[in-house]
Amino acid sequence: LQLHHSGRYRCGGWVSSWPSPWWEKSAPVTVTVRRVPVSGVSLRAQPPGAQVALGDLLVLSCAVAAGTGPVSFSWHRGGSATPLGTGPRLELRHVGDEDSGHYQCRASNGDSVAES
Repeated sequence: LQLHHSGRYRCGGWVSSWPSPWWEKSAPVTVTVRRVPVSGVSLRAQPPGAQVALGDLLVLSCAVAAGTGPVSFSWHRGGSATPLGTGPRLELRHVGDEDSGHYQCRASNGDSVAES
């Protein structure tokens, strides 16, 4: 289902009866399609524990346990509103001292936002 499938639906059909059939319609039903809020955002690091040596590669991956999409991702460090990147994966190549800190993944489906 998509959001545009919301609306009023009914069915109808011919009732076969003598001497003449007739068209009968059901009572209408209202269908509302909603997005499932994003929740259960988890962050995984490679190498595990995000302990890397200077100059090595750190890969951060983000996933959601629930939420209908499309889901977009953004990466933040130290509570900054400016994203470091977008997408479910962030690669930090040749990490340096300036890359140390607290990283968060933010997931959104347009209706809701959740953070790791």
